[in-house]
Amino acid sequence: MHRASGSASPTTDKELSVANLKAVIETDKGVINLLLHDDLTPLTVANFVNLAQRGFYDGLTFHRVIPDFMVQGGCPQGDGRGGPGYRFADECTPQLRHDTPGVLSMANAGPGTNGSQFFITHVETAWLDGKHTVFGKVVGQPDQAVVDAIQGGDRMVKVTIEGDTAPLLEKMSKNVAEWNRKLD
Repeated sequence: MHRASGSASPTTDKELSVANLKAVIETDKGVINLLLHDDLTPLTVANFVNLAQRGFYDGLTFHRVIPDFMVQGGCPQGDGRGGPGYRFADECTPQLRHDTPGVLSMANAGPGTNGSQFFITHVETAWLDGKHTVFGKVVGQPDQAVVDAIQGGDRMVKVTIEGDTAPLLEKMSKNVAEWNRKLD
């Protein structure tokens, strides 16, 4: 088992992958740092990275907030019905589960309906395993505290990606090109 150095995640002893990329979500309530599982969920992370780098998430709200469950954002309409104009396949893997607070996962309306909406959990949500692609996690307790403070309507001021995204985006270049045609 190998972990990225310096990660203080709630899943430290269960961590199976080394996160090469990090997402930073600046919100009305503070900053949420997230490690992205680009090694185990490359399609999902490439989608999130591409949208973030295009500024898609900047200014959107957390439109769905359920205490003791999760916060959800990424809908351009702000009501849970919008997306980027395309869908992509699930990447559910038994190594990544909704087994702790702070799990970053794709929101969807059923198999193969991933787009731009995502959620971050407040608690363990094992019933979502196999139904929603886990693709990241909060870095540590200060990040989880921000997640827990989010209320409905709070904004994602800016979403940025840290790390070298070129290898991932090159690996997923066909998908990224297809997505960008829909977004342009």
